[in-house]
Amino acid sequence: MKAITIPEFGSADVLRLDEVELPEPGPGQVSIDVAYAGANFAEILYRQGVVDVPLPFVPGIEVSGRVRALGPGVEGLRVGQSVAALTIVDSGGYAEVVTTSADLVAPLDGYDLGLGIAAALPSNSTTAFLVLDRVARIEPGESVLVHAAAGGVGSQLGQAARSLGAGRVVGTVGSSAKIETAKAFGYDEVVLREQVAEAGRFDVVVDMVGGTARRASLDLLAPMGRMVVMGNASGAEDVGISADELWFTNKTVSGFNLAAFSAAFPAEAGRALNRAVAAAASGELRVQVESLRLEQAAQAHRRIESGRTTGKLVLEVERI
Repeated sequence: MKAITIPEFGSADVLRLDEVELPEPGPGQVSIDVAYAGANFAEILYRQGVVDVPLPFVPGIEVSGRVRALGPGVEGLRVGQSVAALTIVDSGGYAEVVTTSADLVAPLDGYDLGLGIAAALPSNSTTAFLVLDRVARIEPGESVLVHAAAGGVGSQLGQAARSLGAGRVVGTVGSSAKIETAKAFGYDEVVLREQVAEAGRFDVVVDMVGGTARRASLDLLAPMGRMVVMGNASGAEDVGISADELWFTNKTVSGFNLAAFSAAFPAEAGRALNRAVAAAASGELRVQVESLRLEQAAQAHRRIESGRTTGKLVLEVERI
């Protein structure tokens, strides 16, 4: 089959369209004929060697498509069924066929949801619900601050916060050109990241940017506030957080990594994915999607790395 591979670590130029072995599902797994694969910052980390993966490596943490085959012991799914799926545990979504745990697959039966939209849900929308509900344990009426509010996961966090009963929901962006885009994703206010100190106090902060934004976020937490760290898009040096400071100020800092969570708790990740699919189909979540061809994966990576993207990029695989 055809797949995009990472033959060596480096810039987007290392990505290559190759012929690779067709995968077969093992016990508890399904194989999926991929229609679309989501493009994410996580795949850039694989390509850069930040995450140590065996080479050559096929990236791709989420897909939509149709069930191709069922592995031993799989029930509740059928061949030919349209699905959205997390492929984040073993990756491999930038390909014509991928395998993943049946627990990480969400049927699309009964939903008026295109496969292009469906491919944009497994990573970002699932993460949004898990981060706010499972990790931050948001309570009705609480205030929420989200960094990178116009990006893929940021665009979902504001809407999920509103869905879960948040009161004031504020987003930050890196440039004024993104302010109006972010406002369309459920935010009451959107401010430039360097002006966040003027935004007030928050019960929940979600930071995937790191660097100065992380330190500022901790300072903005109200007593009993919770900050969830889920990325370092700025590439800045790690920010040290004093345990004594947390103790004295009644603040909490937690981490969330979707790959590790999906590996440890696949059934729970799958339930969150099903929740995200239902929310998108009902209109509760809006997803802004732009489609590129699979062979344009390098272009997608460059655009994500530039920080100029809004919404979600997906790669069309089915007709390559």
